[in-house]
Amino acid sequence: MTSLSLKQIVEKALAEIGVSPKLAQPPKGKARTTTWIAVENGFGIRHYPSGRHVYIVQTRMGGRVRTITIGPASVITRHQAVMVARQVIAHARVGHDPATTRERIRNAPRMDDFMREYWEKCSSAWKPSTQETATGYRRCHIDGAFPEAFVDSLNEAEVTKWFVALTDRSGPGAANRCLEILRAALNKAEEWGYRVENTNPCYGIRQNRKNHRNRFLSDDELARLGAVLAKARAGEDRTEQAYASAILLLVLTGCRVGEILSLQWPDLKGLRLHLRDSKTGPRTVWLGDEARELILAMPRSSKNRWIFWNWRFDRQIQSIHSPWAKFRDEAGLKDVRLHDLRHTYASHAVMGRESLPMIGRLLGHARVKSTSRYAHFEDAHLLDAAEAIGAAIERAMLTGRP
Repeated sequence: MTSLSLKQIVEKALAEIGVSPKLAQPPKGKARTTTWIAVENGFGIRHYPSGRHVYIVQTRMGGRVRTITIGPASVITRHQAVMVARQVIAHARVGHDPATTRERIRNAPRMDDFMREYWEKCSSAWKPSTQETATGYRRCHIDGAFPEAFVDSLNEAEVTKWFVALTDRSGPGAANRCLEILRAALNKAEEWGYRVENTNPCYGIRQNRKNHRNRFLSDDELARLGAVLAKARAGEDRTEQAYASAILLLVLTGCRVGEILSLQWPDLKGLRLHLRDSKTGPRTVWLGDEARELILAMPRSSKNRWIFWNWRFDRQIQSIHSPWAKFRDEAGLKDVRLHDLRHTYASHAVMGRESLPMIGRLLGHARVKSTSRYAHFEDAHLLDAAEAIGAAIERAMLTGRP
């Protein structure tokens, strides 16, 4: 079956509903946009600069994506266009012959082959940390997951079965991350012509619910942690001092662990840190007096540029999870993660009456929505706020004044 035979099917279907087959000719000029309509995969309406709106159907046949014009929206109703589109899709699905199947195999790769191609073409543009993490997920959970599927035939049922099994096996977080990787890859498959547009099976699957932790340190817990870190910084072990100073700087700046451990002396510019890279790209971190004094108190070595240096092994500190576990246990904070120190910074900023946009800039967030989940209050602050609001309302009711 060829694209010509599909056009003939459209003309026949239009004739059956009393519409001239000549309407199936595509308008001249390049389409401005295409709106895909969810009633049928591959069915949509194209908008032209001239103001014309034309129904189309797009389907994969013989290893190639075919786009067939149905007719103008000014003449054909949506229901009529859907009926024609379904006939075209049905004929395309059953119209394969052995030669067409061989062509399909040559043009539409199997999923594992496609993922290798996607990685080769796209992963070089990712950050090294993103590349490392995504590659690990791909090797463990995506490679070999669809051994019989071609990239153009992978459907929602197959992806759903894989996603549910992965959630049970590796947990909801890992499954969500793998689904995001697969979705991005299949978007590229549509862009490269391997799949019909708007047919990504991942979009019909609801991700596992994310349980955001609301843990942050109270004033008493901060005091206990501060005492442990002060003891380590006052000791004789220079590496232990560096570990404690790095953790204290996390509390004082709200930075991510990788942002602190990657700091170099040239990054310190007066009251600012110029981060060469972060989760949201290069950014500036403003330093309070305590944070700046902490950095300036760090010992320097002429042979390295790193602020946090492992003096035992003569190299940059690359991880502080082991020393953190030790300090955390000494302070009696066994359920606290390093990332909860970032929560603590944001929560104390909110309790200090800073606005969410301001806190977002301090944390390096691109969206206020990302900041809002860090904004937690202690019960005492909520009680103070409730009392203040109640008192103001009572004054207004009694005196007519705020």
